[in-house]
Amino acid sequence: MPVETKGLLIDGVDESPAPPVVSWIPNVQVTVDRKPFLQPEDDQRLPHTGTARANVAATYEKPYGTTEWGWARQHRDKTVLQQHCEFFDFDHDGVIWPQDTFRGFYRIGFGIILSLIAVFIIHGNFSYPTVPGWLPDPFFRVFLANVHKDKHGSDTGSYDTEGRFMPQRFEDTFAKYGKGRDYLTIWDVMDLLKGQRCIMDPVGWFGAFFEWLATYLMLWPGDGRMMKEDIRGIYDGSIFYTIANRRAAKK
Repeated sequence: MPVETKGLLIDGVDESPAPPVVSWIPNVQVTVDRKPFLQPEDDQRLPHTGTARANVAATYEKPYGTTEWGWARQHRDKTVLQQHCEFFDFDHDGVIWPQDTFRGFYRIGFGIILSLIAVFIIHGNFSYPTVPGWLPDPFFRVFLANVHKDKHGSDTGSYDTEGRFMPQRFEDTFAKYGKGRDYLTIWDVMDLLKGQRCIMDPVGWFGAFFEWLATYLMLWPGDGRMMKEDIRGIYDGSIFYTIANRRAAKK
């Protein structure tokens, strides 16, 4: 049986070998096909991989998250999920109106029709869980203080239920479905959608499908490869500004 062993520090004494970590079993094929991410023993650059990061989208290649433009410092008071939504909150009041969503999607290249579709899908499904009371919001606004309540099932699990970022789950996405590559193809995403599907979860199924479809349409990779760093930038929202600025510069 294959095992992974690591040294264990107990009371300041290095006890080796550590209890074995069994990550796959030969006679359970799914565990062979979808092996989780494990850092190389000689390059442990991402400490506490399984611990959620409240305000940085930390990955193996970017353990400090997005450091360009002072992003991590400027957003240290927002969860990663709130950072993901910030681009659409143009007046930074913590409330996203339907017209904000339309404007944001249009700025990143979705056009009028697709931007309208995004408004109906997002505000029709994600407004009510975020309202501060029991009554639905008549304007279908999304309130970022409660946006963690919009977390749905059948996704990668890279956000936890409090809106923090889970490095292990993000890395697992590429280890399991990208076979360790630094990109995903549309076929990898189809495997991901099937592999992450939870039973009796139509809202989660559709939500995950919509999010990955929007991701592919936004990135629209010429070679069919959605790069890992670009996908990470979607999680913390930093790539939205990059794409919007790039499009604005062409006009």
